[in-house]
Amino acid sequence: MSRNGRAGQLDARIEQITARAFTVPTDAPEADGTFSWDSTTIVVVEATSAGCKGLGYSYTAGSAAALIEELLSESLKGCSALSPPAAWEAMRQTVRNVGYPGLVAGAISAVDIALWDLKARLLEVPLSILLGQVRDHVPVYGSGGFTSYSAAQMERQLDGWVKDGITMVKIKVGSEPDRDPERVRHARSVIGNDVSLFVDANGAYSRKQALELAERFATDAGVCWFEEPVSSDDLEGLRLLRDRVPSGINIAAGEYGYGLFYFRRMLDAGAVDVLQADVTRCGGITELLRVDALCEARPIRFSAHTSPAVHAHVGAALVALEHVEYFHDHARIEGLLFDGVPALRGGELWPAPDQPGMGLTVREDEAARFKQR
Repeated sequence: MSRNGRAGQLDARIEQITARAFTVPTDAPEADGTFSWDSTTIVVVEATSAGCKGLGYSYTAGSAAALIEELLSESLKGCSALSPPAAWEAMRQTVRNVGYPGLVAGAISAVDIALWDLKARLLEVPLSILLGQVRDHVPVYGSGGFTSYSAAQMERQLDGWVKDGITMVKIKVGSEPDRDPERVRHARSVIGNDVSLFVDANGAYSRKQALELAERFATDAGVCWFEEPVSSDDLEGLRLLRDRVPSGINIAAGEYGYGLFYFRRMLDAGAVDVLQADVTRCGGITELLRVDALCEARPIRFSAHTSPAVHAHVGAALVALEHVEYFHDHARIEGLLFDGVPALRGGELWPAPDQPGMGLTVREDEAARFKQR
């Protein structure tokens, strides 16, 4: 771009925000300790300015697309395309009377991601460079092992991740607590002793159940990560478990956080060894950067929850980041709907270093099959 062209981009204004919802069936029934599902909805946002288009998305209800186009888009037209935090503040003000946590937070997250992607494309730099890259690739852990899977299904998935060079894997527990020790032992037998084993109960256990099972998971299978052993709302219970589980187990939670104060309360309570946050839920990149700063200040380790195609780029700029969740459902959907998904090599995601923004584009022919009417 010429010097004059670059200067012209500095005054770029947001021209249009559009949103579409796509519902993609799972490739098999999926369940965790508290929920089951057979499809996943993704809301994809595109933000336009000066001939460039930025892309963002969130895994949320399809009605978030209407909320974006009917409420958020009008509040952003004419705003600077180079100031995503200012746009974020405008969106928060716009939703004052409709509430923020949940659906609205997912909608704002998707728009915020699209605006950061747009800014990077306008400036013709990769998103990670724009955000202040501290690493050129991010480690991942394979995540799936749904409680609805048969033993053979779980074996195939775990074995596939290990063959891909992933050195950390996670399975779901909690649907049938009496069977969980057996499932966890079986997972260990599949992955061998050189791969770290995580478990995720999605808040299904009581405190005493979780404490007893933590002892068994650690002794029988060398589990080193126990995610949401009890509800994330039970900060006292998480703290109790953090203090009492075997020393080799880290307690993790935070995926349901919709704003900075949620994460601050969790950290103030001393509830976790590793804090999780999801860029498509917590308020987008603008808020995720603040969560990373909270973790760095404590210091507490940080793990990015699901949505690997976005977290690969943002995670490259997060100082406290430990790893990104390579969630089976989302990795599959992103591969179906987008071109330019970061490559998985040696158990790490490698964003393209020569593409502006995140480098993602919608595969329109494929996406048309899943668009909500």
